[in-house]
Amino acid sequence: MNEALARKQRSEAILRAEGVPFLPTLPVVENETTLNLRYVEAVAWRAQALCLVALKGEGLEQDKILRFLREYELYSALTPKERKFIYDETPLDHDRIQFAWRYECYWVLLWALSYVDDLGRPDHICDVPMAVKIMFQRSACEFIRDAQLRTSGEILDVVDVIYRYDWACVEARLKGREAPAGLDSGVVMERHHALNWLVGYMDQEWDDVTTDT
Repeated sequence: MNEALARKQRSEAILRAEGVPFLPTLPVVENETTLNLRYVEAVAWRAQALCLVALKGEGLEQDKILRFLREYELYSALTPKERKFIYDETPLDHDRIQFAWRYECYWVLLWALSYVDDLGRPDHICDVPMAVKIMFQRSACEFIRDAQLRTSGEILDVVDVIYRYDWACVEARLKGREAPAGLDSGVVMERHHALNWLVGYMDQEWDDVTTDT
């Protein structure tokens, strides 16, 4: 059986067991031979940048944010939107909330880099204290050195099931319903964003990543 089709069927079995609706005609995701997976160093830098912007979103003081920015040499790792937010001394509450959600993207990349053993079901927010601790236990160089990118197969398995989870969440929202089976639609969407960037979906850069369903 085709690798991508087999993966799709495994994902559908998971959703079926959880009582999550799915669309049988939703396409397969890429297979391992066509995958354009990001390099481990790029993923590690992106993870650290996400941790920093999420910390600011959560309310960490500006002087500490700028100190960590310097210590971890993260200026060049930030996207234009992130850089604007980091240097904004009085960001809007809306922006703070949006960037605080980036902990969920950071968590996905921690998993991809083998810092987190189990990504967990997207029905609750990640372990923020643990996630922050993982980064600050190391220097930037140590964080990159210790990272081990998971296999393409492992990553694609998660990409496929998140894609289908997100379809279910979007479909529920369009019908004015809660996300099915206890899913947290915000967590699902952030994971979808991070995973699409990780696998180079449509060659989109971080600020422009789409989560099509």
